[in-house]
Amino acid sequence: MKRRHAIGLGAAGIAGAGAGLAASRLLPEPAAHAADPAAEAIEFYGAHQAGIVTPAQDRLHFAAFDVITSDREELVELLKAWTAAAARMCGGDYAGPGGAVGGDVYAPPEDTGEAQGLPASGLTLTIGFGPSLFQDADGADRFGIAAKRPDALTELPGFPLDDLDPAISGGDLCIQACANDPQIAVHAVRNLARIGFGTVSIRWSQLGFGRTSSTSQAQATPRNLMGFKDGTANLKAEDGDLLDEHLWVGDGDGADWLAGGSYLVSRRIRMMVETWDRTSLTEQEAIFGRDKSEGAPLSGGGEFDEPDFDAERDGAPAIPMNAHVRLAHPSSNDGARLLRRGYSFVDGSDDLGRLDAGLFFIAYQRDPATGFIPVQQALAKSDVLNEYIKHTSSALFACPPGVADGSDWWGRALFS
Repeated sequence: MKRRHAIGLGAAGIAGAGAGLAASRLLPEPAAHAADPAAEAIEFYGAHQAGIVTPAQDRLHFAAFDVITSDREELVELLKAWTAAAARMCGGDYAGPGGAVGGDVYAPPEDTGEAQGLPASGLTLTIGFGPSLFQDADGADRFGIAAKRPDALTELPGFPLDDLDPAISGGDLCIQACANDPQIAVHAVRNLARIGFGTVSIRWSQLGFGRTSSTSQAQATPRNLMGFKDGTANLKAEDGDLLDEHLWVGDGDGADWLAGGSYLVSRRIRMMVETWDRTSLTEQEAIFGRDKSEGAPLSGGGEFDEPDFDAERDGAPAIPMNAHVRLAHPSSNDGARLLRRGYSFVDGSDDLGRLDAGLFFIAYQRDPATGFIPVQQALAKSDVLNEYIKHTSSALFACPPGVADGSDWWGRALFS
């Protein structure tokens, strides 16, 4: 039974003349969302996890967890419980069968309740496993899986100008919750954290709004907080062979349990928006290498035309040598392609009154050693945009393939 419909009653039942009144208090307000495509459920089961090539939703709640038990079976039971709860919530249901008010009234509810009456809102939940899950900082193999750690799943190297805060970096596990309603995304992470109490604890989390990339050809290119279209050349769900080449881990990539999955890189990138806002339009466009109005490359054409890096204007490259689009382009990085799935964030103001705002960058790839790492090395070395941004958080996770059906669970092949 979905959240938007009647909530089941407790085991004791409701009888007698007061039944109608009591039952009415347990019914959510009617939800008129069924005709809205953004409110519909996205299939949880499949060959790949939802939330990767799924058309990017508008809201994000990303959470990294530390595993605080050393008991392998306890962790496995949590992953099973999380999978069951995730499947329910992605289908528009409560986290547990008792719902928010329909279970034992003398026990804590099986759902926190803030999503009562709301539809699924396109919720997707995607899990990832960090390097520290396989071997912790002391070198301990807590769960007997160190031998299954893929070579590509190692701590990201340091990059020039990084200003990383360890407290908001790394993690044993991550959950990416995307939805078209912020309450639905927050509800999902909150309930998974509740279910994991005593087994995991949240290490850090990030809320995001306003997707900054398109992951489907049906989506218009969004703008970041600097006002520029972001992710024009992003990999798309419809790219077929390119996804097999650049996104999905293959059978021969060295980790059988991860085949059909992908590697997730997250970076919290603060933008110095006050400085940026005092920069001339001409300089802003030169920094990105694109026109601010339409997103077209400065070499000419439309937004989706390939940049011409040989084009000149007034005796100089039309797209400057240190422009972001040039340094990030696959032709500058041995053909490296990423599927970006980032979000904007505004986390209040700092003690100087400046907005703590920017981009929560998320990118998926088949191998970070040939994907994110060389691209970021090139950007960190020469990108003039570095004058206006600061990387404050970093993490890498291996995201397993999808869950086949109700008998399967997140990480089953890893822990088999």
